[in-house]
This record gives sequence, structure tokens and C-alpha cells, in this order.
Amino acid sequence: MSIKEDEQMNNRPLVMIAGPTASGKSALGMILAAALDGEIVNADSMQIYRDLPILTAIPSAEDQAQIAHHGYAVLDAAERCSVGRWLDLTRDLVAAVRQRGKLPILIGGTGMYLRAAMEGISPIPDVDPLYRDQASRQYDDQGGAAFRQALAAHDPDLAARLHDGDRQRLIRGMEVALATGKPLSQLQTLPLEGRIEGAWTSIVIQPPRPDLYDRINTRYPMMVRNGGLAEAKALLDRGLDPSLPLMKSVGLPPVLACLKGEMDEDTMIHLGCQDTRRYAKRQMTWFNNQLKANFIEDSSYNEQFSESFIEKILSKVSF
Repeated sequence: MSIKEDEQMNNRPLVMIAGPTASGKSALGMILAAALDGEIVNADSMQIYRDLPILTAIPSAEDQAQIAHHGYAVLDAAERCSVGRWLDLTRDLVAAVRQRGKLPILIGGTGMYLRAAMEGISPIPDVDPLYRDQASRQYDDQGGAAFRQALAAHDPDLAARLHDGDRQRLIRGMEVALATGKPLSQLQTLPLEGRIEGAWTSIVIQPPRPDLYDRINTRYPMMVRNGGLAEAKALLDRGLDPSLPLMKSVGLPPVLACLKGEMDEDTMIHLGCQDTRRYAKRQMTWFNNQLKANFIEDSSYNEQFSESFIEKILSKVSF
């Protein structure tokens, strides 16, 4: 690639729409995709799986027929998707969208995915699943406190940052140490690689919290009762490892507990809404502290995005 071609690639536009669950990201994405001749690319860690389209709010068939969507429902629940795997997939999807002469619009609520797309990630080698299995068994046998002490022998910095119950990150630290002989905390300090090149326009949707919570309290029961319960039952019947990412998706554990007879439906709905609200709050905090945005929109989901807001975005993205 010539210097001129490299500069052109670095300056090609990209749009990112971030925000908490139920904030209206998809609605804004549809508006911008229609106005900018764009195609939508998934940046949500749960919507990459195909097994819970309703409970994970994958865009409807009608929306996908109207605007091309990519990266949704492409993995099975039995698989594990890492940030690196998602970034490799998405880099190819973005390149294909550009080859068609369209504008890539990344949409999602997974902050680590979005930041990786914009900035890249630390070059951590792929780890054989056998090491994860070994670390998982060790955690389950020893318990969190003893396992974290064992991790400290390999990676004291990471062990000091995590708490005993942070099973996923503790196991990740151990599997990397076992597989590579190097501390994950050390690998994470290496220069970032693999960012998706382009001129990023980043938008964060931040509705007023009461409006967002009202939306969640309405949407979650509808999703559960309009097909979500059947989705969860089919997943439960597969007997998958409960540590798999999709098995821990927000709002799913109460549904599984209800299906097992461990709680009634009212309790399930209460806990599912509560967990989703808490997740949305964590997302908003992360976006406020970790993600640089060109635009922040505070409209309620139930309001139309203002014409002036849309015009500002359209003027920013020259395509």
C-alpha cells in the first residue's frame, strides 16, 4: 500500500454509537444508516451469539431487511468470544462494508469492544482451551480466595487488583500465565495493536436515568413473555457450561432460575429488571470515564432524536 493509499485509509470515516442497554442506539443507527448510506456492524458481546435473539435484543428481521446488519447471531452459545476474536471479525466486516462503498456504523453497549476498535488491544497470544479448563477446575476446587493466592505466584499485580469472587478475570489471568509463562498484567502493558483505521465519529447515548429505567422496566418483561422464556428453556436443555459468556448474559440467570423452579415469575421479573438497571448504570459510568465521544445525546428513548442533533452528526461525517 502506498503512502497516499495508507493516508486515505486512515481518513476513511467510521461511526460508532455507544450507550447503555435500552437507550435507543439501534433506532439512531437506523436513522444514520439511511441518511449516510451506511451498514450496521455489531459491537455487543451478547448479540454476537445466535441463541437468545429476543433476550439480547438483536435487531428485528424487519430492521435487518431495511438496513444491512453484520456480526449478529454468528456464534453458538457453546463458544467463547474474546475481545481479540471480535476485533478480528469486525475488522473484516468493516473492510467488506467499505468495499461496497458504504459507511460502517458500529453499534453496541460493550465498552471494551468499542475501545478496542478505536484504539486496538494488547497483543496477547491465543490460549489453548485446555488451559482455561485447567484453571476453571482449579478455581472450583480451591475457591476464590485460595485461587487468587495461587494466581499471585504467577501474576501478583493482577491478583492484587481483583477480588476473590471475580471468577472470570482470575481464571483468565491464570490461563494466560499457564499458557505463556508471562503475567497477563505484563502483556496488557504492551503497545496496542489492531485498531480499525479511520476517522471516527463517536456518539454516546445517555438518556436521563429515570427514563432509561422506565424503558428497562417495560421492555424486560415483554422480552421474557414474548419468546424469551422459550429461548432460555432451549438453552437450559442443552446443559451447557454455566461459565460460558452467554449463560451469564444480563437478565438470563433469573429466567433460568425460574425455569428450574427456584423462584416464581414475579420474582424473576423483579430480579431481571433490577439486574438490567444495574448493568445500564455500570455501562453509563464506563462510557463517561473510558470512552471519548464527539457527541453525547441525552434524549429519552421515547423522544425523537432532535433534527439539530442529527444534522450535527451528518455535518461531521463527510462520506
